[in-house]
Amino acid sequence: MVQVDYHRDLKQVQSDGQLTAWLSESNQRAPFDRLAWFAGLAEHCGLTPLIAVAREGGDLAALPLQGDGDHLHALSNWYTFRYRPLASHSDALLGALAQDLAGKARRVTLSGLPEEDRSASRLEKAFRKTGWLVRREPCDSNHVLPVDGRSYEQYLVSRPGKLRTTLKRKSGKVETRVLDRFDADVWRAYESIYAESWKPEEGSPAFLRAFAEAEGKAGRLRLGIALAEGAPVAAQMWTVEGGTAWIHKLAHREAARPLSPGSVLSAALLRHVIDVDQVDLVDFGTGDDPYKRDWMEIVRPRYKLDMFRPWSLKNWPILGRDLLRSGAQYLAATAKRG
Repeated sequence: MVQVDYHRDLKQVQSDGQLTAWLSESNQRAPFDRLAWFAGLAEHCGLTPLIAVAREGGDLAALPLQGDGDHLHALSNWYTFRYRPLASHSDALLGALAQDLAGKARRVTLSGLPEEDRSASRLEKAFRKTGWLVRREPCDSNHVLPVDGRSYEQYLVSRPGKLRTTLKRKSGKVETRVLDRFDADVWRAYESIYAESWKPEEGSPAFLRAFAEAEGKAGRLRLGIALAEGAPVAAQMWTVEGGTAWIHKLAHREAARPLSPGSVLSAALLRHVIDVDQVDLVDFGTGDDPYKRDWMEIVRPRYKLDMFRPWSLKNWPILGRDLLRSGAQYLAATAKRG
């Protein structure tokens, strides 16, 4: 028999040995899938967690949600590369979660879902089969580099000529260092560089630092710093885990742009994760920034699922607009064919 539970107090989750083990680093090999990540979002980013859990015997599925009303969202934000259900290969438990959520919410919106592991399709199927109306659409892009056993030098040969020329001309003007631990001085330099970069204001500096410190203790942090004439001009934060290097943050001082310190530092970190850490994949996160195409080789879509209970009056205005939009598109297509 399937049991469904909901957890709002993440500290109390620690008393649930099965769930704590399932959301630990021994089972979840990406930072965005772990209890510590969700706790950090709640503590530092002001999110209101609701972990929906279905279990049957030793099998377990968790759907990390946020919100305290009748419209629930994914427990994620701009720091999360991708969001997915934390479930075994059995779809029955996902169906049980979708069915039970019908009594908790009128609408569930999940963004950043991958399809390479069928997360988007599995959730879409589970909600449709239990009576939800589901709207699926692309919402973001994810750039990745499959290393395919190459050395850094073999990989570099395949990069655009303009990038290779830049690295050849500028590398001698910038000193780079890659640390596999947290360093408070380097972190202060990163924050100073970020403040003088093209980047928008940091969403939650406290969350990012706490995450970097924890990853440093676990040996997964790769903290890069670039210096010109002894002064820090670029900094990046990566982590390495489960054969994947995740590129979390990067910034350079605008005044140092002629030196291309960001490109030189990216090259140093790529050399490290490919030749030293020997990762299988480099993940540049979300966003379709043009410079990512210079470094990465594959673009993967991210999807948004918007699920509605059809008989909820609050959903009718939204569903009505969707119906009118679909009708208008159909008429426009018919007129074009005619």
